[in-house]
Amino acid sequence: MKEAYLYEKLDDQKVRCSLCAHRCLIKDGLKGICGVRENRGGTLYSLVYGQVIARHVDPIEKKPLFHFLPGSSSYSIATAGCNFKCLFCQNADISQMPHDRKQILGEAMMPEVVLEEAIRSRSATLSYTYTEPTIFFEFALDIARPASGRGLRNIFVSNGYMTEECLKEIYPNLHGANVDLKGFSDKYYKEVCGAKLDPVLKTLSLMRAMKVWVEVTTLLVPGLNDSKEELQQLAKFLADLDPDIPWHISRFHPTYRLTSVRPTPPESIRRAKDIGYEAGLKYVYTGNLPGDEGEKTFCHQCKELLIDRYGFYVRKNVIANSRCPKCSAEIPGVWK
Repeated sequence: MKEAYLYEKLDDQKVRCSLCAHRCLIKDGLKGICGVRENRGGTLYSLVYGQVIARHVDPIEKKPLFHFLPGSSSYSIATAGCNFKCLFCQNADISQMPHDRKQILGEAMMPEVVLEEAIRSRSATLSYTYTEPTIFFEFALDIARPASGRGLRNIFVSNGYMTEECLKEIYPNLHGANVDLKGFSDKYYKEVCGAKLDPVLKTLSLMRAMKVWVEVTTLLVPGLNDSKEELQQLAKFLADLDPDIPWHISRFHPTYRLTSVRPTPPESIRRAKDIGYEAGLKYVYTGNLPGDEGEKTFCHQCKELLIDRYGFYVRKNVIANSRCPKCSAEIPGVWK
């Protein structure tokens, strides 16, 4: 447990958390929406600091990040908790643990221990992932700062619901992010995720302005966020923000509290990919379709195959000095 960063003390021992866009007003003895930040006597505490619920060395492609040190490994950690309540969460056993099980579990690991393990793993990056890094921000920040000094880069795999204050605090120790843009309507965000759309759009805009490398993922859920109109609006937003942003469109599988919806038909994923390209995006990828052509990176200019992937693994990468070897077009990304 550690006193939280980014909060304001108010009258009557209340506090206002300014870590995420919920900006919870928390009375003494209560927790915020995330379930892991508690007001004790007018002081806000993180209940998950140093409590690692998951850690693993993953291929960077699993985040997914396809234009950030492809083929490298990323030491990945999480604590319990989340500030969303997505009905389809594939990691609900840990993200919703404080709510569903009324407990917070984890292995005690201080920041310096996490950092040393990451270095021993020979990973190129540290990823804060699996749940939502914003809710264990204090822990993540206390790892990220010294990690940058030791030559590791820091990655957030996030729902994008952090405040501007939060993002400015982690910058410049945040080098890359994959942000879930879960749909493009407030109705979907409210009913399926327990949040709002606009704060996520603001985060994406701010990350790009800060020159954080950003890729975006959308889980396509049949009948809920897969209409042609909504996908066109989403793709246009990304293309207007920066056509170099890679967009990953992932296949939904029934899980957690959304088991009545069928898996996404592969043709729906490919149709969404076409919509992305029609909107002007240069790199659109299919996800959860191992072996699909949409996993590969092609030059946006001459269509040369640059990175051949199967699932999370790179079979070939011919990008040299950030350029296509055939036409010399510059390929956006972090390559070294």
